[in-house]
This record gives sequence, C-alpha cells and structure tokens, in this order.
Amino acid sequence: MTRTITINNIKDIVLKGSQLKENLLPWDRIEASYQFLESFARDKIIYGINTGFGPMAQWRVDDQKLKDLQFNIIRSHSTGAGEPLPLDCVKSAMIVRLSQLAQGYSGVHPDTLRLLLTMLNNDIIPYIPRHGSVGASGDLVQLAHIALCMLGEGKVHYQGEWHATSKVFAQLGIKPLEIHIREGLSLTNGTSVMTGIGIINQLHAEKLLDWAVLSSVWMNEVAASYDDFMAEPLQQARRHPGQMEIARRMRELAQDSQLMSSREHMLYDKAHNDVKVFKHKVQAYYSLRCVPQILGPIAETLENSRRVLEEELNCASDNPIVDPETQNVYHGGNFHGDYTSLEQDKLKIAMVRLTMTAERQLNYLFHDRINGILPPFLNMGTLGLNYGMQACQFTATSTTAESQTLAMPNYVHSIPNNNDNQDIVSMGTNTALLCRQVLDNAYQVMAIHMVALAQATDCLGIVAKLSTATRKQYDAIRQIIDCRVGDEPFYEELSKVERYLREIH
Repeated sequence: MTRTITINNIKDIVLKGSQLKENLLPWDRIEASYQFLESFARDKIIYGINTGFGPMAQWRVDDQKLKDLQFNIIRSHSTGAGEPLPLDCVKSAMIVRLSQLAQGYSGVHPDTLRLLLTMLNNDIIPYIPRHGSVGASGDLVQLAHIALCMLGEGKVHYQGEWHATSKVFAQLGIKPLEIHIREGLSLTNGTSVMTGIGIINQLHAEKLLDWAVLSSVWMNEVAASYDDFMAEPLQQARRHPGQMEIARRMRELAQDSQLMSSREHMLYDKAHNDVKVFKHKVQAYYSLRCVPQILGPIAETLENSRRVLEEELNCASDNPIVDPETQNVYHGGNFHGDYTSLEQDKLKIAMVRLTMTAERQLNYLFHDRINGILPPFLNMGTLGLNYGMQACQFTATSTTAESQTLAMPNYVHSIPNNNDNQDIVSMGTNTALLCRQVLDNAYQVMAIHMVALAQATDCLGIVAKLSTATRKQYDAIRQIIDCRVGDEPFYEELSKVERYLREIH
C-alpha cells in the first residue's frame, strides 16, 4: 500500500493554502491499475462495471450502456440536503478521495486524478449538502456531488462565490470528467468525506488539547497550587503514557513560573507542626489537581484517532478492489465507515470532557467562596453595581451543556436502508459533523476561559510572576481585550479570541 499523502500535507494544503504537488502521486501504479482493469473486465461479470448497483446488482447492463451506467450513479445519487458542508471539510475530502484512488486499487483512468488535482490546486470546491450519507457504501451521496462537479455540472465555490461548474471550467479551460470503465462508481464509493471532515476535526482537537494543557498550567499558577501534582514519579506510578506526557508538558510550560507552591518548603518542614487550620488548600480541587489524569486519556484518544485517519487517508475504500499484483478483482466492503465513525465518536466524547474541564476551571475562577482569593466573577468594579464576567459563565455553561448532549455516541445509530442491502451502517459522516460541532463549542468555552484567566491574573497582580509560556498567552489575550473594570459587552472580543485560538500554524 502506497503512503501517498499525510495529515500534515492536508494541514498545509487546506489551512495554509499550499499546492498539492503532482509528484506525490504514484502515477505508474495508477496507470497499471487502469490498464489491468481494462483488460480483465472484457469478458467477465464485475459489479458496478456491467451490473447495476446495490440491490440492482442482479441485473446485467448491456455493453452499449456501460458508460451511461457510470454517469447514472453520479447523477442519481446527487440528492443531498441541507446547508453546504464547510469548504475546509470539502477540500480535505477531495484530497482524501485523490489519495485513496491513487493507491492503485480502483482501476480509474489517470486523467480522473489529474482533474481532481486541477480542481484542488485552483481552489475549485464542489457544493456538497450536509445531509445524505449513512456511511456504509461510504459517502455515496456527498461523493456524488463532488463527481457531479467533475462532470462539469452542479456548482462550485471559486474566488469567494458560488458559480455554475460549467462556467468555471470554461473560464479555466478545464475538460470535464471522461468515463472510461468505472469512474462513476470509484468516485462515489468510499469513506473520503467522513475522513476528510475527521482530519480537520483532528487538527482542531490537537490544537484544543494544546490550549487545555496551557490553560491548566495558568489555572494552577493563579491558584498557587502545590506543584507535585505534575511530578514525574507520581505519573509513573499510574503507568499510562498519556498521563505522563500531559504532566511532562505541564512541567515544561511551568518551569520558570514563580507562582507554584512547593509542598516540601511549605508543608514538609517542622514549622507547620502547630498549625491547626491551613489557609492555603492542602490539595487543590480536582479540575486543577487531576489535569494529567483527565487530559491523559484524551491525549491517547487523539493519538489513536490520528493513526486511524492516516490509514483511511492512504487506503483503498471503494468496491470492488482492483489488484494488478494478484491479477484479480475482489468484492467486499472496504467502503464501510466503522473505523472513522467510531474514532470520531471517541474524539467527540474526549472533546466534551476537555470542555467540561475548562468549564469547571472557569467556575473555580468565578466562585469567590471556592477560590478564596478572587472577587466574585472576577469583578474589579463595584460589587452590586458592576457584574464582571458573571454572564460569560452563562454562555460557557450552556455551551458545555449542549456538548454534553452531543456526546451521545452516534456510531451505534444504524438504520437499515437500500432494500436492506445496507442492513448495518456506520453513520460516519453524521458522527464527524457532530464532532465538529463539539469542537466549535469547545473553542467558545476556551475563549471565555482564556479571557477569565487574564482577568484573574490582573485581579491578583501576578503578571510578572507567570511562566514564560503563560505570560506569552496573557499578552496575546490582552492584545485583543483589555482588563475590564466597568461593564461592557464581551461578545465581539470573545469572538476575536476564539478566532485567535483556532489559528493552526
């Protein structure tokens, strides 16, 4: 199996505007697959080449209608509904489809991949409605919308607007897709859309984990927590690699902080033998102290999700599989989206947990009777007259609650369809889209949390004592929103902070 494209390639192309280089694709393998299928299919019955599709596979198609068959699956399956998928997700899905076809197991003509490549590098993005995939024969409906545009039909996003595809192709001198053998089936059959969305989700989930680690260090600085909750021997006693890695990252971010407390210096000496009640909490609340144990399994979930997505990105997910090496065509179910769907559910649940942790840390900052060192709701004005960040908590709490509802696994919601040919399905694309909503919510809560941390830092006057890493974040937040004393609207600044947090470099 050829490892053609990586998730980092997709990050560069989709989020940074790089071009996909033609030499990344194994053209010799693509050509060999096409040549083999052209020869092999001449005197055999092969699903989707000279038979109908799905439950219609029992009907043979006349030889003179074989090209019509390929056109028909594209046009008949362009039935999506709802708002269009986000452009970054569609572009990612196009790259995944290109990479999967480039594995050389699909028997498509090389010109098919060249057309996809041309569309990508000219930023011609097909209109794909949100709803349509059950994730079993892959993303049939949504992939059909990509293929429809490759025929020069439908509409595409180009230079900031939606246009008829035919107009854009004519303007750029692009020749529409030509059907050779099974281009229609190969373009519509596979896991590319759910995987494309999943890869964009993965990149944002990794970014959010970075922010969660940093904000948790900042939280513990504000609380002057004892630093042994990050200690290496403590993590090693638990054995889990994710927990150890999160703690290591926290130690690194906090290494030059002047705010963390030392248990050895404050509690392990004889000077405290006569103290009956300690003003400073001997152990912090769980949302502060248990960060390695909470974010550790999230880190491991992300690691496995990335591995699965990399495999999907570089696999053959259509049916049947054309194998020039064994000189055979194999019929099976590589289009089934269970791998991606299950990982997107796990990622979704992990991101809800991350959001819940940020919301609980936020509550610590706002709740003066819990933290014991900050004014209610970080209110630096006149109590009773001013309200500080009180209403920001309403937004964070309601957003977190929505994510908790969305945490319900979607992978298990199979509904048979297609005359029960598809009697168990993955719902992978729905799962990936729900995961994306959870990620959007997480950014909103994290934006409020970061603003609150900056406000708490100013309340305590501890800016100069922050670690280098958290001071850098404080300065970035203060470039967007000033310290608040009186009451002013927050929504525009919170939106700017959210956009700042979303930037992936």
